[in-house]
Amino acid sequence: MRKPLPVLAALCASALALSACDRASDDAFGERVRAYLIENPEVIEEAVQALGKKRETEAAQAAVSAIEANRAALERDPRDFVANPDGAITLTEFFDYRCGYCKIAATEIQKIIETNPDVRVVFKEFPIFGEQSDETAAIMLTDAAKAKTLELHELLMAEKSLDDAALDRHLTAVGLNPAAVREAAKAPAIQQQLADTHELAQTLGINGTPAFVIGDRLISGADMEAVKAAIVNAKAANLGS
Repeated sequence: MRKPLPVLAALCASALALSACDRASDDAFGERVRAYLIENPEVIEEAVQALGKKRETEAAQAAVSAIEANRAALERDPRDFVANPDGAITLTEFFDYRCGYCKIAATEIQKIIETNPDVRVVFKEFPIFGEQSDETAAIMLTDAAKAKTLELHELLMAEKSLDDAALDRHLTAVGLNPAAVREAAKAPAIQQQLADTHELAQTLGINGTPAFVIGDRLISGADMEAVKAAIVNAKAANLGS
């Protein structure tokens, strides 16, 4: 059975043994490598796959370190809304109300909140889809909206076309004055909180929504099976500690 990567490695090792001044040998070696790759193009695919796995491993290791270094900001920022605040396990979600995948995940998050009172769910407003996202996130961080977070969260995530009219309609539906809430959302403290969340996301390597952090694990995208599995593992670890 042919082993393309070891053969290529042997060729590369031969290159290292060549004199830097021996141009003829260098050229000959280059032609041998070129001929080999043309004959065995799958070697390139194998190398790319190996590089991808290496980078995934490095990214996961970096995420673990970043999570541990920023645990308090992730889980215990008093400015964030938290469902099931007395839970022993913490799940943090970075989301945007205009993110389609966040809307897909929202139903499962609601189920987790309702069926797992031992899981604290931290809401990280992470607007990345433009001005409407920014405005909605800021409104949700006002004291008035925080008192209605779960109601509003469900309504906004179910909204297919979130614009000013839809936002005002939902605010009114939960008993809030849209104009007053919009004014409160301009507070510098709220803008600072949003900036801090963006900085935290950048530190963790989060560049999309939704993103979840539980324990030392970062889960990117609406992979709710992975989220639920991570919760089960966290509970088991908690019982064993």
